[in-house]
Amino acid sequence: MPFFLRVRPLLFIVMICAAGSLVAVPRAQPQQGAAPAVSVKQGRIPLTVERYLPGAPVTLGVPFPKGALESPDHVRVLRPDGTEQPSQVTEVTTWDPIDPSLKWVWVFFFAEVGPAYSLEYGPAVRRQSVTSRLEFVNNPRAQGLAEITTGPLRFVVRQGDTGFLSSVQLDLAGDGYSDADVIATGPVGRGSFADVLDDAGVDSSRAVVLRTVMDKGSGPLHAILRVEGEYRYGRADNQASPFVTRIHAYAGKPYIRVLHTWIYTGTPDKHRPQAGDYPHVATQGATLITTDPTDTGWTMPNDRLYGLGLSLALPLTARAQTRFGLRNGSWWSPGDRRVALVPPGPASLVQLGPKPDRIPPVPNSSATTRLGPTEGFEATVTSGVRLVDRAERADGWIDVFDGTRGMAIGIKHLVEEYPKALTFDAAAGTVSAFFWAPEAGPMSFARASNAPANENAVENWAQGLAKTSEVLLFFHGSQTTVDEVAATMQLVLAPPVAHVAPEWYGTSDVYGAMAPQSARHGDLQRSLDYKFSWMRFNQAWEPWFGMFEHGDMMNTFDGQRWSVFGNGEPAQDFMWWLQFMRSGDADTFDTAMAFSRHTMDVDNTHWPTGPQFLGDTNYPMDYWSTLTSPTTPPASKYLGVGRRHADQHWMHILSAHVWVQGWMASYYLAGEQRGLDVARLTADMHLRRLWGEHELTGRRLYLSIWNLAEVWDATKDVRYERELDDRVGRMLALQRDQADSLVLERYGYTNVYASHGLAKYLSMTGAPAVRSALIRHARAVRDMPPLNHVMESYLSSIHSLALGYRLTGDRSFANEMVRRLDPLKVDPLPRPIDSRWTQSELFSALEQADHFPEDPNRFRPNASNQGTTAPPSRRPIWSFTNGLRVFGWTSAYTVPWAIQVLEEVQGPESRAQGPKREPKREKEQ
Repeated sequence: MPFFLRVRPLLFIVMICAAGSLVAVPRAQPQQGAAPAVSVKQGRIPLTVERYLPGAPVTLGVPFPKGALESPDHVRVLRPDGTEQPSQVTEVTTWDPIDPSLKWVWVFFFAEVGPAYSLEYGPAVRRQSVTSRLEFVNNPRAQGLAEITTGPLRFVVRQGDTGFLSSVQLDLAGDGYSDADVIATGPVGRGSFADVLDDAGVDSSRAVVLRTVMDKGSGPLHAILRVEGEYRYGRADNQASPFVTRIHAYAGKPYIRVLHTWIYTGTPDKHRPQAGDYPHVATQGATLITTDPTDTGWTMPNDRLYGLGLSLALPLTARAQTRFGLRNGSWWSPGDRRVALVPPGPASLVQLGPKPDRIPPVPNSSATTRLGPTEGFEATVTSGVRLVDRAERADGWIDVFDGTRGMAIGIKHLVEEYPKALTFDAAAGTVSAFFWAPEAGPMSFARASNAPANENAVENWAQGLAKTSEVLLFFHGSQTTVDEVAATMQLVLAPPVAHVAPEWYGTSDVYGAMAPQSARHGDLQRSLDYKFSWMRFNQAWEPWFGMFEHGDMMNTFDGQRWSVFGNGEPAQDFMWWLQFMRSGDADTFDTAMAFSRHTMDVDNTHWPTGPQFLGDTNYPMDYWSTLTSPTTPPASKYLGVGRRHADQHWMHILSAHVWVQGWMASYYLAGEQRGLDVARLTADMHLRRLWGEHELTGRRLYLSIWNLAEVWDATKDVRYERELDDRVGRMLALQRDQADSLVLERYGYTNVYASHGLAKYLSMTGAPAVRSALIRHARAVRDMPPLNHVMESYLSSIHSLALGYRLTGDRSFANEMVRRLDPLKVDPLPRPIDSRWTQSELFSALEQADHFPEDPNRFRPNASNQGTTAPPSRRPIWSFTNGLRVFGWTSAYTVPWAIQVLEEVQGPESRAQGPKREPKREKEQ
């Protein structure tokens, strides 16, 4: 932040013109030298490692209350006996501009003594220095290289025609490195690959590394190398495809973790291109077109993905053997591990699933019976043309070894993100991990139908989507057993998950005062716990699997079939991150991460970005050459815009359909650097103001404030600050003409956008005008309950009421909040939610346990009963057994904060279970 903004008595008064009025948004003075916001500036926080593996690397994000921590040097990890566990701590963001203290840090350590630790912080705390350190060298000049030495492992990434690791050395003898220690090299231009297929045949990629960067979070124990490059093609009609590979290295460890992100730059189908914008996302008023639904080219694939992955050459002897992990049991209930051993020669494991391109219609389970073993899930191990072994589900790894050393590779979500393959080409000596297996056939991005969808539009926005895949590479000696290989592979297949005490996330106030998961207020706790369990159950029942689908979940269930993927609305991944903070549950963490990776990759627009000058060289002409590059297409004006819910993920976009909150939570809680990368892409979209004044009213305005507040908090970028200040001022000006409500009745469900976005802004600035606006809004929704979207808008006001109580102490807000919580309560089920249920049984049980009302007899625009007095024939959109879309507005962004208020205003007597209510009558289907 500029210095002059820090020294004024009233910080940065923004004057804006909105709705014909001038509005000032003064901020509170920064707390430099003032009394801290919390009185306890030292203490210990319990820290737990779920799915503990001895010696495993662990990264977790830890928030701190305002004023509690001044420096990352004042934090350390303690073992149960009180001795220190070596660690590294990274400052992530602060409470600036209102307070310079730290808001989030990343803590990294090796879990060596069990699952229980504590985090000690305070002015007197000093972390011990690390004796066994990584060595990191990065020379990003043209033809430069990056080199990391972990101790037993050294690897090099060179710029130019490589694509991945140029060389890897393994120091088995511990006597230093020599040419004899080289265990792997990267094939020229094929260390990673993204091959495409069109009518002219396969166009094999050539990978070119353009840049290497040390990423945030790097330190003496854990280094992160970001490798940026592009795949180039032999035919001029195939645009270069960008990639980013992040390589995580660990002090003293012979393995690396790799995250590879590829961007699709092809032409997805053969429809007839026309000039002009799609009307529903038009950025100008001229030359608007309506797409032609009779054009059959929408369903005809053009550029398809043929093969995607990583490859390394191993200088092993001719005695090299291969072993793979398979699973007994079924695709949905894996049993014990078994190992398939392939003697010297070629070896391959291919994991397939039903209809890999997932173009509807797609086979799925019925409400009573899961997909059977003949309906698509199959893992086969072959040696040449000879079948070695077969199962429904592979474990996810390959190990190639001879009598001296070997290398193992594990792929995360091998089954869930099928089709995958792990191969050893004995003749070439190369081991490859295929994120898209050619054996499945090419991946088509064409539409399933040319019938018009939302807004009567026919569209395809596949160009510019991305996909991140994760692998672990383990280099080992001759004495490594198959059990040791399998155990190491768990670091990618089911890695440890660390968290601090769930109470701490609410205490820190980084997301406001929210209550942790507990046995108290059980009927409300179940409204969250059962819902998340129901969605995870369906994800594995249907299943919602596939390379470009896994992570996302569908929206609407009629008791027999689900329809329409959510594509993130409204920040569905953030709901899972909130539940993880409240519970510390490792499975919830996994679901949140998969959801965030899907929405940030598949549900956003990443390309073309236009020419970009990175500034890593000393040649002045590089800058001017970049600006006038004839080979780089101009940037898409839709860069950073999200996809709207649809049966296929890239069929529809909308200006108000992109949420950064879950991506930022993945960044804070798990060190997922890509979360911030993509969030900035969307924040930059807001800066461009594509839709003019239309973008600065209604839900687009409310959502953009929530988005910008999150990104500004992480970056302190003055560009986001200025844009946010302006939009907040506009929102407050519009409030005057809306009976003190911050949101239009048309968008009543966006109460949660307004309350969470402005609460975030208030926590960073202390702006009195925003505090007053939130209080007036709470009064408005208290006295005039929003009912435009019935339960969606009515229940979305609960968070506003909780804020009203917290800002004023006025019990009337809490009392009204309690009344509105009543429909959200859920009765207990007779047994836990697990795989013993069928979908039909669980659906019926949950329908009887929840207390959501039926849709009242009222007019609803676009409903099937429009203009009549008869009740709608369909199930209410807020039904408990539907997806997470409406649940975000009614429950996920309201209940945790409401429970915390209940704890404070009702006291211990409210914590016991109340009398069980009468069971509900059977709902009509």
